[in-house]
Amino acid sequence: MPVTPLALIRYTVVAVFVLAVLVATAAWLVRTRRVSPFGPVGRGLRQVTDPLLRPVEGRVVRAGGSPAHAGWWLVIGVAILGVLVVSLADWLVRAWHSLTDDARGCPRVMIARVVEIAFDVLILAVFLRAIASWLGAFRYSRWMRPVYWLSDWIVEPIRRLLPPTGAFDFSPVVALVVLYVLKLFVFRVLL
Repeated sequence: MPVTPLALIRYTVVAVFVLAVLVATAAWLVRTRRVSPFGPVGRGLRQVTDPLLRPVEGRVVRAGGSPAHAGWWLVIGVAILGVLVVSLADWLVRAWHSLTDDARGCPRVMIARVVEIAFDVLILAVFLRAIASWLGAFRYSRWMRPVYWLSDWIVEPIRRLLPPTGAFDFSPVVALVVLYVLKLFVFRVLL
């Protein structure tokens, strides 16, 4: 039975997750001295785990955490990133299949599908913007620039219209509602 690209992505994500768990466990064994860090096994484990954990340790320390927990933060990060990668790949495959199916039918349905995908991307960008702001990733973060570029046209005017509410910014929530209503309206017009 042939392996689909989506299944290959899932297997890869699971393999990377298992590798992250093994790296975190090996680092934990050495740091808690269950394996002597000065023996041949401990030195070998550190040679394998340190290059993978050093970037994570730097981020954890800058955030005020203990470098001893870097391995488990690696596992959590790989798990979250893996879920996101699998979800994105699944969405892309479903969007591609629906576009190719609609291309065989009515052009009006295909236009509606393209509009639906565009709205989904915009809604995802606004949602990611809100979640990332809670985690401290803002506009000038390298990974967040495309998200802000996609969502500024709707969030910023709403932010200027809403009264200040202290520490909470409700403009992304209002933007999500506006996008959802706009999506429903556009679909009424197209179909």
